[in-house]
Parts: sequence; C-alpha cells; structure tokens
Amino acid sequence: MTDIVLEKVVKRYGSLEVIHGIDLRIEPGEFAVFVGPSGCGKSTLLRMIAGLESISGGSLMVDGERLNDVPPAQRGMAMVFQSYALYPHMNVYKNLAFSLETARLPRAEIDARVRKAAAILQIEPLLTRKPKQLSGGQRQRVAIGRAIVRDPRIFLFDEPLSNLDAELRVQMRVEIAKLHRELGATMIYVTHDQVEAMTMADKIVVLRAGRIEQVGTPLDLYNHPANQFVAGFIGSPKMNFLTVDRALPTKSGINISVAGSDLDVPIKPHGLSSAGGRMVLGVRPEHVTIRHDDSRPGPLLGRARVQLVEQLGGTTLIYSALPTGETLTMELDGQSRVHPDEIIELTVAPEACHLFDDSGRSLRM
Repeated sequence: MTDIVLEKVVKRYGSLEVIHGIDLRIEPGEFAVFVGPSGCGKSTLLRMIAGLESISGGSLMVDGERLNDVPPAQRGMAMVFQSYALYPHMNVYKNLAFSLETARLPRAEIDARVRKAAAILQIEPLLTRKPKQLSGGQRQRVAIGRAIVRDPRIFLFDEPLSNLDAELRVQMRVEIAKLHRELGATMIYVTHDQVEAMTMADKIVVLRAGRIEQVGTPLDLYNHPANQFVAGFIGSPKMNFLTVDRALPTKSGINISVAGSDLDVPIKPHGLSSAGGRMVLGVRPEHVTIRHDDSRPGPLLGRARVQLVEQLGGTTLIYSALPTGETLTMELDGQSRVHPDEIIELTVAPEACHLFDDSGRSLRM
C-alpha cells in the first residue's frame, strides 16, 4: 500500500493561480474523496497527481519519492474517467487486455489478470461482447476493470458515476466501496456529489476556489464543520442558516435571539466574536421538529408557515418560512400530516446547534 503527500502544491496557468499551496497527506490504503463545487480545483488536483497536469510549485511525494517530473506511465497509477473511453471495435476481453498487450506481458499473465478483474467485477459473461452491447453500468465496470488489470499502487477516479442514472449510481457506489475493501489499495475519488463522499470515503477533502477548507472523516465533517461553507456543503438536505439578532455569553454557553425567540446554545462563550459582529445559527433539518400539544416542551425556535411538504415514505421534508422571511427545512421521521399554509411551532435541539462568527468560522471547533 502507498501513501501520498502533497507539500505546498501550486498550479498556475500563466499568471492565473488556480491551486493555492495545498498540503495534504493520504495514508496507505485510504479511500480519499475530493469534493467541492464546480470549479473548485478537485479534478485539476487529481490530474496533477496522475501527471496529466504539470505541477507549478511544491512537491508530490509517493512512498517518499518525488514524482513531479516522472511521466504518468511510470507513476504506478491507474485512472478511471467520467467517460468510459472504451475501444468500440474491441470486445470486453480485448479492452481489458489492451494495455497489458502494449506492455508485452506474457499471454498467460494477461489472461490471468483479465479473468481475475472480470471475476472481481462480475463481468465474466460479458467478455465476448462489444461496448455497444453493454449498459452504462456494465461499461463503467469494464472501465474500472482496465484499471484493475494494471495492478496499480494507486487508483484515481474522476467523477466516474456522473453519466449513470440514480439507481445505477447507488449500485456502483457499493461496488467501488467493495472493490476498495477487497484490494486494499490507496484510492482517490473526485466528485461534486457530497452523498457519494459521505458514503464512500475514509477521508473527505473539501475544496473551494483551489484551497482546502477541511479534511476529516465523513462524520467529523458532518458533526464538526470548521466553517459555514463546509456546514452547508456536507449534508443533505443542507444545513439551515438563520441570522442571530443578539448573542450573550452565559455560564452554560451562549444565549442568542433568533427569529424572535431566545435560545441557549451550549457552546463555550470564549469563542464568541466581538460585540456587533455578525453571527449565524446553523441547524440541520433533522434537529428541528414540530411542537404538538401532547409533545414534551422544548426550546422554541419560532413559528413558521409551511410552504411545501415532500412525503418520501420513511421520512417527510417540510419547507417553511419564518416571520423574518428566512426559510427553514425540516426532516421528520415517518409520514407527517402537515399541509401547505399551515402555521406550525418549531423546536430545536440546542446541543446540535452550530454558531458561526462574522468570518464564517465555527464556534464549536
């Protein structure tokens, strides 16, 4: 297994700098996911690791060896792209074997590698078919198989599931995660889909505008986002953000006024920003609920008018508007009987609340 270390890595196109001095370590056998909005630099960073883009500054170290100037073919990496890029005139067997034949490996070894990869991906019955005879999911398996047969020390995936429908995306997420457990290889996966990142990664690297915002396990980022950007990007439905009108330190935390209600949030008051600074309350949809007459009293967040109800069977999503005009999303277990235009009272779990100062920094960190 192989470790990867990026030290002050920079990418420039002329005078335009798009990757700004990134420091990152990926442990041997780790499944790391680069995630972020379009244009954040995640694919560029992956291509720099692969050798498809030059490194303008800093160092790429793999197992202690500096690879900045090593050609892509000599880096011991295999890349799976968003497009399948299969040879249409070759059957699946030949597509899998082509790179090994080009490297002039013995025919017996080629056959053994191809059949092993086909068995891992459960595509043995497809070996005689042409790409046009395959479904999208089957073509993606073949593309992954072309990487497996090379026996690389590092697998790189550049948004490999973007062309698949929703059901196939879920299925292929499971297959790639199983592949990682079986091979134990170091893998880097690029996606803009935070659900893919949450469900597949050992380590998530959140990028924005060519910089790393936070690195951590999926639950670390979900429960302890470093700033408002990460809090809003990780989690689906996304975190609610409400303007805080007043914040005062107390013995147990911080007392805030939001949407006309007072709320005690158990966050250490030493993180409180200076008086007059803008502050934002962050609360995830599953931590907001509706107060009913027979329910236990809880901290009141305010009254809201229901705008839209989405019944998903096992859960219900409720989109509402507060008197301030700010919107708030709730995720409730089961099937709710709430209707649009209904006025509801909202309660919140204070221990699950987040506060962000005027720079967007989390006060819970």
